Amino acid sequence: MRRNRHDRIRPSEITDQETWLKRRQLIKAGVAAGAGLLLGSASGLASAIHTGLGKNQKISSLKETPYGKELELTAYKHVTTYNNFYELGYGKQEPAENAQALKTRPWSIEVSGECAKPGVMNIEDVLKLDQEERIYRFRCVEAWSMVIPWVGVSLATLLKRFEPTSKAKFVEFETLYDPERMPGQKRKVLDWPYREGLRIDEAMHPLAFMATGLYGEVLPGQNGAPLRLVVPWKYGFKNIKSIVSIRFIEQQPINTWNVAAPNEYGFYANVNPRVAHPRWSQKRHRVLGKGIFGSKEDTLLFNGYADEVASLYSGMDLRKNF
Repeated sequence: MRRNRHDRIRPSEITDQETWLKRRQLIKAGVAAGAGLLLGSASGLASAIHTGLGKNQKISSLKETPYGKELELTAYKHVTTYNNFYELGYGKQEPAENAQALKTRPWSIEVSGECAKPGVMNIEDVLKLDQEERIYRFRCVEAWSMVIPWVGVSLATLLKRFEPTSKAKFVEFETLYDPERMPGQKRKVLDWPYREGLRIDEAMHPLAFMATGLYGEVLPGQNGAPLRLVVPWKYGFKNIKSIVSIRFIEQQPINTWNVAAPNEYGFYANVNPRVAHPRWSQKRHRVLGKGIFGSKEDTLLFNGYADEVASLYSGMDLRKNF
């Protein structure tokens, strides 16, 4: 099917984070500085959860994992108002403004493909997989970084329930396609619905999980409610949101951004400061919430999780497999 070229936005036409942040913050600097809106991150998980900033349902019986306890959290207001979620809008603030359109109950996820027990589960089934939902405190990196106390369940725990066979070499994920609930899909910016994929060993790694909440609350719509993937050693575009389909497959799946801009977005999407994006260096990134323009930090290989995940890519050319 031919599409009107004017319906699509090329990656080069999307405002990069640094430019957008400077423009927005210059406009707001006078007001925001006085109101304290651009102050640094929250100092701890307990105080962050009880700030009263969130409006979503609180999650009980939380158990904190050991990951990232040394990391300083990004303030809730930044985490929930500065988002990439094109299905809900193309500016960083639009997803939060449009999130009320995304109704997440009822919600079901179909699991199919190379597995012994395919089926459909409701979001409530996901929440019952672990007796206690867990807090994963991880840094997430794109052109900027956030440290988020996610609430979630192990991806491996979820996938093993369906007993993938030896033919399951990859796992493919798909976002809801519903232009009424997701108004951004009314424009053919990308080939909807959004799709992503992992190798099966990546998906089964202990650091990969499905997020169902953040800051001790049910996941907001703009952050990918009710279920999103989080793979902390990969760039943010890999962490697909509002998932309705999981499929075990034998061949490497097609992922949305790799189709839209194959020279910019590879299948693996591992954080690698040695591989420059065609339009900017990835050696450093901005930390959201740190000062008017955001302080810069060195970007670490595999986002700082090399000790845990580097063995997954032993012998691979990480420049070719970016």
